[in-house]
Amino acid sequence: MTLDTSRVETVTFDSYSTIVDVDAVESVLADHVSDPEPVSALWRTRSLEYAMVSNFVDAYQPFYEMNRDAMEYALAVHGVDLSADEKDEILSAYHDLDVFDDVRDGMARLVEAGFELYVVSNGNPEMLDSMVRGAEVGDLLTDTISADEVETYKPAAELYRHAAARTGTPIDRIAHVSAGWFDVHGAMHAGMQGVWVDRKGTPWEPFGDAPDLTVETFHDLADELGA
Repeated sequence: MTLDTSRVETVTFDSYSTIVDVDAVESVLADHVSDPEPVSALWRTRSLEYAMVSNFVDAYQPFYEMNRDAMEYALAVHGVDLSADEKDEILSAYHDLDVFDDVRDGMARLVEAGFELYVVSNGNPEMLDSMVRGAEVGDLLTDTISADEVETYKPAAELYRHAAARTGTPIDRIAHVSAGWFDVHGAMHAGMQGVWVDRKGTPWEPFGDAPDLTVETFHDLADELGA
C-alpha cells in the first residue's frame, strides 16, 4: 500500500524505539552485567510479549511494572543477582533514554505544516511525562495517549480507536508512526495509515500487509507530507 498524504490530518507517534532509544539501557546494564546486550534484548522482547499476552488473560498492569517483571526475568535467565536498589536504578533508565537526533526537528517541520501530533504509547502516564521532558518535544505535541487509559496494550485495535477518539480525527485520517512492526500492523488493522520507521535498515516482516510508508527518519516523513 501507499500512504495517501492527502488524507493525513493528524500524526501519532509511538514512543519507545521511535522517539527514544531503548537500546540506551545497555549503558546502565553495563554497570551491573558483564554482557549487557543479550540481557537488554531479552528484557525488551519479554516486556512486549507480557503486554500482548496480558490483553488476552486479563492481567493488565501499568507498563512500568510490566517492564520490571520483564527485567527480572532477563536478569534471572542470565544468572545475574542484583539488589532491589540496583534493579530500581536499571529500571529508572526508562525515564532518561536517549532521543534520536531527527526527532525534534522532524516533528517541528510537521507542526509548522499544520499537523497535530500525538504520542500513542504502551507507556503509563508517568513514563510518558518523563519521555516528553527528556526528548524536549512537549511544545510540539498536542497530547500523549497512554494504554493505561483503556488498560489495553498494542496491537489491540481498541487502543488505536481510543486514540482516534481522543484526537477528534477520523481514524483513516491519522498516520501512525512507529519503529515496531507489530504496532504498524495494529494501527493499520484499526483503520489508521501505517508508517514504519526503519532506522536500522532491517527487512520488513514477511507477515501481513506492508506499511503504507517506510522511512528512515522523521525528516523523510516530513518530506513525504510536504512539510
